[in-house]
Amino acid sequence: GHTNALPRILSSDMLLRFASRRLLSTHVAPHEATLAFLEGTDTGIAVLTMQRAAARNAISRRMLNEMSDAIDACRFQRTLRVLIVRSAVEGVFCAGADLKERAAMTQEETAAFVYQLRNTFSALETLPVATIACIEGTAVGGGLELALACDMRVAASSALLGLPETSLAIIPGAGGTQRLPRLIGASRAKELIFTARRIDANVAAGIGLVNRVVERGEAYASSLELAREILPQGPIAVRAA
Repeated sequence: GHTNALPRILSSDMLLRFASRRLLSTHVAPHEATLAFLEGTDTGIAVLTMQRAAARNAISRRMLNEMSDAIDACRFQRTLRVLIVRSAVEGVFCAGADLKERAAMTQEETAAFVYQLRNTFSALETLPVATIACIEGTAVGGGLELALACDMRVAASSALLGLPETSLAIIPGAGGTQRLPRLIGASRAKELIFTARRIDANVAAGIGLVNRVVERGEAYASSLELAREILPQGPIAVRAA
């Protein structure tokens, strides 16, 4: 009966506990962000996949909710060592916030969305496991800010990175003005932000924005390789480092 099923539901995967409140209302539409825990020799690696193809992975409220739930689920997975953030959409990592959806929001809704976006990226940044952004294609605006919230970035040679917000008369609002200068220095960060310039993966590697550049289509394989290198290291040491 119903009561017998309850303990199993409560003791099942943490993801279900965090995502259940969304699943009831969104089970009809495909998920815009999914979380998978790998198995076998890759146990300890999780993959958060963005898959909102219709909008080039622009972050909608729904996608943000699903990403937030996934990150919450990762925080309490004791066996987790590495999280890879990737895209299932060809030619794009993440195009940033969904500005079409935002145009229809009230001022209050916009403020709430930006607040949640910042909190979600901060939650990713403070996860007690190693995080890798796997960048195939474009990572701009909030998409680059998402990658900046990860510990490491692996980019395909076809990747384009930038914070073009100033060209829209807005500023990078989800941590870009803080995390980018910490990574590449204040002067270089200001140049990229003030000019709204997009740079390719090799330029990004040259200034320390990405850890490694691989052939197009190889970013996920390279990210997995890096994750497997981290797996056998002392988990408490990796968390503390």
